[in-house]
Amino acid sequence: MQLIDIGVNLTNPSFADKHQAVLDRAYAAGVCQLVLTGTSVEGSEQALELCRQLDDSGQRLFATAGIHPHSASDWNADSARRLRSLLQEGNVVAVGECGLDFNRDFSPRPQQEKVLEEHLALAVELQLPVFLHERDANQRLLEILRDYRDQLPAAVVHCFTGEQKALFSYLDLDLHIGITGWICDERRGTHLHPLVKEIKPGRLMLESDAPYLLPRTLRPKPKNGRNEPAYLTEVLREVALHRGETEEALAAHTTACARTFYGLPIVS
Repeated sequence: MQLIDIGVNLTNPSFADKHQAVLDRAYAAGVCQLVLTGTSVEGSEQALELCRQLDDSGQRLFATAGIHPHSASDWNADSARRLRSLLQEGNVVAVGECGLDFNRDFSPRPQQEKVLEEHLALAVELQLPVFLHERDANQRLLEILRDYRDQLPAAVVHCFTGEQKALFSYLDLDLHIGITGWICDERRGTHLHPLVKEIKPGRLMLESDAPYLLPRTLRPKPKNGRNEPAYLTEVLREVALHRGETEEALAAHTTACARTFYGLPIVS
């Protein structure tokens, strides 16, 4: 059984000097390929460097390149040039993480929207899929995406935590959906239990979003409280339970979906 983690923040400082051990545990758990999330220009460069350092085969580690909406205020005249250069590297497989976050508003909303459109323009130009972040901004994200969707090869709303209306609006726009350990949280994720059944095979992917979102159903819990890609198996278990699928069947179609979405090679 193989799994692909479509979103792991391996450049996070909590993983410093632990990268190989984290990857070894992931591989042992069946997570055969990982996509490292870029959330800033510098972070995207670091993610690409980790791919090069830690994957001699060039078949296991991949990266995205983008600027998170929290950091949209950091966008400058050089950002597009540097991102375009990164996005033409072989290990970089998607534009993002980019999007809108109207929950925390760490960057002004007009700036978030401008920077999202810059990312979407890059994705259209380079014909790459998009790794999207959205919090409390469903309608505005849809309005912006509609102008680009026909020209985009694909896009995934990562770490989906919304309600049914938002889910259906994304599926109607032919977007992919990423599910994380949020679904394992009895305090705030139970609304996802019936919703995951509504996502057809070929549109659903799994992600750890590590080191964040440690699955609360995990036993035993790590003492450091840090999530890891190896714990993606717990997300698999919970999603399979609520979809009424076997873990093997869910692993097979979510892995095939991720491989097609990102254009990843088949690994043994």
